Amino acid sequence: MRADRERDQCRSARVHPGADRLPSGRYDSALYDAVLLDRDGTLVEDVPYNGDPEKVRPVPGAREALDRLRAAGLRLAVVTNQSGLARGYFTAHDLRRVNARVEELLGPFDHWAICPHAEPDRCGCRKPAPGLVHAAARALGTTARRCVLIGDIGADMAAAAAAGAAAVLVPTPATRAAEVAAAPTVAADLPDAVDTVLTRMRLVAAPAPDHRRGGGTVLVVRSDAAGDVLVTGPGIRAVAAGARRVVLLCGPRGRAAADLLPGVDEIIQWPLPWIDAPAPPVDPTAIRALTDRLAAVHADEAVVFTSFHQSPLPLALLLRMAGVPRISAISDDYPGALLDVRHRVPVGVPEPERALSLAAAAGYPLPGHDEPALRLRTDRLPPVPAAAGAPGYVVLHPGSSVETRACPVELATRVVRVLGAAGHRVVVTGGPDERELTARVAAAGGVDLGGRTGLDELAAVIARAGALVVGNTGPAHLAAALDVPVVSLFAPTVPFGQWGPYRVPTVRLGDAGAACRDTRATACPVPGHPCLSAVEPGRVLEALRLLGVVG
Repeated sequence: MRADRERDQCRSARVHPGADRLPSGRYDSALYDAVLLDRDGTLVEDVPYNGDPEKVRPVPGAREALDRLRAAGLRLAVVTNQSGLARGYFTAHDLRRVNARVEELLGPFDHWAICPHAEPDRCGCRKPAPGLVHAAARALGTTARRCVLIGDIGADMAAAAAAGAAAVLVPTPATRAAEVAAAPTVAADLPDAVDTVLTRMRLVAAPAPDHRRGGGTVLVVRSDAAGDVLVTGPGIRAVAAGARRVVLLCGPRGRAAADLLPGVDEIIQWPLPWIDAPAPPVDPTAIRALTDRLAAVHADEAVVFTSFHQSPLPLALLLRMAGVPRISAISDDYPGALLDVRHRVPVGVPEPERALSLAAAAGYPLPGHDEPALRLRTDRLPPVPAAAGAPGYVVLHPGSSVETRACPVELATRVVRVLGAAGHRVVVTGGPDERELTARVAAAGGVDLGGRTGLDELAAVIARAGALVVGNTGPAHLAAALDVPVVSLFAPTVPFGQWGPYRVPTVRLGDAGAACRDTRATACPVPGHPCLSAVEPGRVLEALRLLGVVG
């Protein structure tokens, strides 16, 4: 009954339900060009070292799921390790016959990318190395970050991440629990994985012509910290592509990032007491002043971007009071008359795609010539401090404004020592309140830039790096926006699939199944920070090698 009343009361607002009710088939989406699929365990039942086509058995629903991808206009490739060749368990002719049988049962694939090596060969194509992903993307005429890989083990997920591609894990009984915990997205089976891919494509697809917008002044909103503003960048660019003028309302902690975003014509900096933590008292005078300032924008409409745990409704009320005639936002709560477009998004969508989906629902799709990736105004970056030295160094950023997302100091110190011994030049960065931390870490053999870089200068330092080693904090998103590979020391307090570095080559380290998982804790609930402190520094060195960064 409550749901019925809500539907009746909300008839004046256009409710955009996400992707679950949108039509299937081809559609205009900037998200993916191709789907890459592991063979054994994902497309067909896993028969170890199979050289017999008679033993090929598709997983349930495989043909129908693949045909849905083909109908959506996606190109398909198989990316598969076949070490049985190197081990002598079957011949190249046997392999061709098995693959031909797969295509006979499941339909044609646009490309087969096959690694014939065994693990001791240390090749660059055997998953978890990214070589097969890059090779398949090239063969399909696209890039890795416009691909999504569906596989059944951690090596598939790691290969996709190291190439900058998206990934969906379909576990089997052979998949280890740690691999499931570390995966960015998990599906129940292959048809469910395909549903996930198509759902995300539809979320950011161009709206129907009668819902497309453009030509006026749009007020876009993204409060919170610098990283939150950075991951909203693709959505803001989508709005900017159709608007005459874009005004961004942000908080003090996000202002430096806002200054670097493409597509923004004017910035209003204003703290919102229902967003900031710890929350200050609500000051009626300040709220009236904010309402007056919003009215002075004379916006034709507003698009309120929020994180998955935030409500847009307090600000929507002020925007109504300021006379903004059209307001779009994501809201699970009933908005009454506060929203004209109430958008809904499934759980687990990466934050940049969440923002892009709201922009599309509001009538502002990302143009086809733009990439759904993070970007910065690199023309606004200052010179790099001379102490950083020549390009190619590794940046280590051990700190974070949130305790649980920082790299333990003992681990950071050991990482500097190990990387230095391997021939890497390490630059240690941190904010003004982290000088003691960076000095201690850099003393192990790095260059200390702690407290000497604002956000724009930090971006300039990262832009010249071979890679960034960092926790789940704003600099990770700077690196993603600058296409600099990331070794992500990611505490699992928030989901990696939502908040990990977006569309940039990445290796994730740390215990993804730790007790702090999904707690959103800001203070470590387990003494000793075990989700990260157990990482061996040698793993960081291995991660850099996987990313192609050598000393």
